[in-house]
Formats: sequence, C-alpha cells, structure tokens
Amino acid sequence: MKLSDLFKVRNPEIRALHLTWIAFFLTFYVWFNMAPLATTMLKEIAWLDKSQLKVLAICNVALTIPARVIVGMMQDKYGPRRVFAILMVTMAIPCLAFAFGNTFVQFLVSRLVLSSVGASFVVGIHMTALWFKPKDIGFAEGFYAGWGNFGSAAAAITLPAIALNIFGGSNGWRYAIAFSAVIMFIYGIFYWFAITDGPKGSVHHKPRKVSAMEVSTYADMIKLIIFTIPLVGILSILVWKLGKLGKLGPNGQLIFYALIAIVVIYQIVMILKVNLPVLKKGVPEDDKYSFNQVMALDTTYFCNFGAELAVVSMLPAFFESTFTLTPTHAGFIASSFAFVNLVARPLGGVLSDRLASRKMIMLIYMGGIVAGFFGLGLITSTWNIYLAVLLTIACSMFVQGAEGATFAIIPNIKRRITGQISGMAGAYGNVGAVFYLTILTMVSPSNFFMIIAGGALFSFVFCAIFLKEPKGGFSEEYHLSSVDKELMGQ
Repeated sequence: MKLSDLFKVRNPEIRALHLTWIAFFLTFYVWFNMAPLATTMLKEIAWLDKSQLKVLAICNVALTIPARVIVGMMQDKYGPRRVFAILMVTMAIPCLAFAFGNTFVQFLVSRLVLSSVGASFVVGIHMTALWFKPKDIGFAEGFYAGWGNFGSAAAAITLPAIALNIFGGSNGWRYAIAFSAVIMFIYGIFYWFAITDGPKGSVHHKPRKVSAMEVSTYADMIKLIIFTIPLVGILSILVWKLGKLGKLGPNGQLIFYALIAIVVIYQIVMILKVNLPVLKKGVPEDDKYSFNQVMALDTTYFCNFGAELAVVSMLPAFFESTFTLTPTHAGFIASSFAFVNLVARPLGGVLSDRLASRKMIMLIYMGGIVAGFFGLGLITSTWNIYLAVLLTIACSMFVQGAEGATFAIIPNIKRRITGQISGMAGAYGNVGAVFYLTILTMVSPSNFFMIIAGGALFSFVFCAIFLKEPKGGFSEEYHLSSVDKELMGQ
C-alpha cells in the first residue's frame, strides 16, 4: 500500500479507512474537550476549584480501561460497525450532561461515563483489520490511529476559539462542548449506514464466547488471569486519589474497593468458565497461539500510549517552568509532541509492513523510547531550548511510531479474537496513563521521565524474550485454523 492510495476514495477499503478515522477523530475530539476549556470553567464557575479539576481529569481516563475490554468483546460478537455507531450516539448524552451540569457531582458522573468514549480506538482497529490484508495492515492501522488521534490536538486548538468567537458570553464553553457532542451524535448515525464490517461477501470471524478471551494452554490461562487483574485493579488508584483529595470518605472508599474486587473476581470466573471446557477437550494444533504475544504488546502499549497521555498533560508546564516561557509559548512548543502523531504513527505501521521483521521494528522503537525519555530527563534550564524541542520531537517520533508498530502486529495474532486482543492492549495503554499520571504527582519531572524510560526498557527486554514474529504477518490473507473454518460454517 502506497501513500498515493489514500486518495483513491472510490476503492471501498480506502473509503472505509477514511470513514473510520474520522469517527475516531470525533470521539477523541469529544473525549478531550474539557482540558482546553478548563481555565475558562474556573473563571466562569464560582464553586469550581483546581483540585476538583484534577479529579475530573483522572475521571476522564478512568472507565476507558474497562470500556476498551468490554467494547473489544462486543465488537467480536456484533461487529465494529454497530459498536462504533452506538458508542458515538450514546456517549453524546453524558457529554451534553457535562456541558450543562451545575454541580460537581453532575460533572464527575458525566465525565466518568464519558471516559468510555475512549474505547473508540480499539473499534476502529478491528474495522481496519477487516478491510485490509496482513501485508498492508501496518500502514492502514497507523494512518487510522495517527489521524484519528489528532482529534485531541484539534480540540485543544479549536474549542477555545469556538467558545469565544462563535458562541461567546459566559456560557460559550458550555455550547462549545455541546457542539462537539452533537457533531459526534450525527456522525454516529451516518456511520451506521455508511459502512459495512469488511468487504461485501466477507465473513465476520466470531469467537466461541465473548465473555473472556480464549487461550491455548493452562499456562496461558494463568497468564491471562494475571494480566486481567490490573485492568480493573488500576481503578483503585482513582479511589485512593479521591480519598486523598477529600472527595471520598473512608466508607465510600471501602465500598468502591469492594466493587473493584468483585469485578476482578467475576472476570477471573469468566476466564475459567470460557477456557476450562475448551482446554479439557484439547485445542487443535493449528488453532493454538501464544499468549506471550498478547502480554508483550500489552507492555508496549502501556509504555508508549500510556506515556503519551501522561506526558502531554505535563509538557506545557515543564517547558514553562524550565525555560521561563509564557504559557502560550510553552503550550505551542509542547503541542509538537501531539502534532508528530500525524506522521509518526503511520510511519511505524509502514516500517512494520515494509521491513523484514515486525518484531525487530517493535524493538527498535521501544529502544528509541528508552533513549528519548532518558534524554528528556536530563534537560535543565542550561540547555539550548531548540535542542530540547528537537529531543522532544524525536522522542515523540519513537513513542507514537511504537504505537503504530504495536497495532501492526495485533491483527495477526489470532484472527477471530482481534477485538478482544486490541481491547486488552488498548486498555493497557490507559492503565499506563493512570499509573504514570499518579507517579507524576509524587516525583519531579526529570525523575518522571526517567521512570518512563525504565518502563520502556522493561518492555524492550520483555519483547526481546517473548514476542515472536506473527504467523503470516506479510501474507495476502490472514491465517485461519480448523476451528475458525468450523465457526464460519465452512
């Protein structure tokens, strides 16, 4: 697949790619519509304070984690078209509730529910995999993610201007947020009718069960249980943070800790319920896959996308304080980290498609993340600011290129559970974001960068040991096992 192919919109797969990245763009535009208007909200709402905004910022990524897992399961069963359209339509409701909320509780609940819209990413990953062949999947996934993910930067650039210049007045920020919800709602309805789950005549590969991921061995089942616990367990950090800020009392914390424990136990029961009968019966050799592949890519997305979400939230303040810049100049420089995404993520996918080994590209990118964040950790006020900016851009190239490389591999692991695998990996990106954002509140920026570098180094070593070259990663068609064909009725 070439860059020029992106302009051949009459081709069904190219049209599907553009329809899907626009959907992803709009969901991220809505997901990140609070941050650029936060200072305006503080000025306009007398009772709102900075500590409450910090709580809302954490809530904004909280339910994305379980939502990505659940949505991953749902799209394997119902198809990404339905799931994506329904997600856009339903998430417009909490967005409107947030826009016109008048109490902190209304803000908190609506933002918490709205955080589920971040699950949109994994839906488009599956949709793109249904339309493109293994040999082209890296570039297609990278382009989809890179341009769709730009919705967050677009929100930061345009929403303040929309609030001020189009709506104006003291409630301009409310109407700007509501405007983003309405656009997403309309596009969600349009998406339902504008696209199909893959080319006409293609078969949707469904797993046996969607309540838990299928594995091939008892050892892999234990690994799945271990890697499932953090997906919900990480929410305990949110509960702890709410308690520290005085927003949740001791009894309330205990209740939420208990609920988190119940959900984790339920997930473990579902894993056992889905996999024990299959493992007792025996998994055919041609249907087996190594869960080590999934674990390795979970760690990469934890370290690259998790780091990205955390870093973009602190870079403006970092540059402002380190080099004594104005907030406007610092924000402009920090935005370079997000703008690079337009090129870096597709490039990661392209290199994964074009070069001989997808694993090797993954390792090169993770190694670059280690070096990049280690370098950022060394920046001080004595540095030349242009050198600091160049290093930031270089680091972003590796971070976001690694994201593209990660999802260039995922569709080739196990065809019929692509949604669940992408959902789990995507959720680990948000686990990383919550983890790193929490670390950020405890350490200096330089130590924060070093900790991210250390996490990336761990992922590099983990991938070097456990990640294997995916079967048929450069083929014309995806590998189908005897069980896949049986489930398809062939």
